[in-house]
Amino acid sequence: MSAGSRLSSPARPRGLRVRTTLRAQFTLVIFLLAFLPNLVMTLMAQPALPSGAIIAWMVLVGATCALVGFVLSGALLTSVSRLRAEVMRGQFGEPHHDDPLEILSLRQAFTDLLGRLSTEQARRNAFMATLVHDLKTPLIATGHLTKIITTMPVPDAERRTMGEQIQAETARLLGLVQQMADAHRFEQEQVQVRVAPADLRALLDEVAARVATQAQEQGVQIRVSGHGVAAADAPVLERAVTNLTVNALRYARTHVTLEVTPSGLTVTDDGPGLPAPLDELAQPFNAQPTTIAGQQYTSGTAGLGLFIVRRIAQAHGGDLHYDRVPATLPEHPPAPPPDDHPAPDPAALTRFTLSLPEVQP
Repeated sequence: MSAGSRLSSPARPRGLRVRTTLRAQFTLVIFLLAFLPNLVMTLMAQPALPSGAIIAWMVLVGATCALVGFVLSGALLTSVSRLRAEVMRGQFGEPHHDDPLEILSLRQAFTDLLGRLSTEQARRNAFMATLVHDLKTPLIATGHLTKIITTMPVPDAERRTMGEQIQAETARLLGLVQQMADAHRFEQEQVQVRVAPADLRALLDEVAARVATQAQEQGVQIRVSGHGVAAADAPVLERAVTNLTVNALRYARTHVTLEVTPSGLTVTDDGPGLPAPLDELAQPFNAQPTTIAGQQYTSGTAGLGLFIVRRIAQAHGGDLHYDRVPATLPEHPPAPPPDDHPAPDPAALTRFTLSLPEVQP
């Protein structure tokens, strides 16, 4: 036989596998346990009966044993069959009084699994809503500006302004994409950090210098105070502080303060604060829309930055905390906002604390 014919010949099955139901297996076990003793006792007794009568008797005993096995297996598997029906429907009711402990444990496991699947589905829907809404807005704006520049006669000064707007929308789009990618990665795995002694004051000075232009454009003052050294991954920690600072600049009225404290790093602003507890907002893809400072944020957007900062803090052995602290009123308070935008409470400041295990002065 040639090599080609050997390769083309069909492989022989190694064994015949027959799939059966759990009830059939239970029925077979009960049947054997009931029938085999009767068969052995009948053969050992050697009754003076015709062989036909003995065979008929054994057939009757076998049928009775099979029927008993079928009925008993159904009774034993009642809880399993009931649970299977509920799983197929996707709805779990209250546990039944005749459920054994194993079924109760299995029921709880299925309930937890459905809960996790529901949560993941909600996050997936929120993620898609974020993509559709928040990525669509800068793309539309960029498309309109590009069309104006390429199809209409525009003065050089105005063309330059539109180019800067396109760059700003592109930077916003890239920043949002990076945040979503980071949130997805940090949700799936641990944040990797390489700790070394880091000068926290120098880190805050670097952040303040990076956002100085944005603060100046918004008329917000950046303050930096405190000194300290801690074991941290400086680039990763700087990224978290930058995230908090950019958020603070978005809502601050007059100033943002970056400070090194014995418990870690704080970012304080005189904005309106969070509309909900931090634990609810610091989610990677929150399905609930959020309103901050009168501005509506669609699902997923509001919590991305806070979630990333919290994961970075946890990777350093700390956490992210939020509170409102008393404020010292300035000698010359800013002009009041319009009536349709009520001012936040001037006697309270918004403070985020990125705690670290040990900060040395």
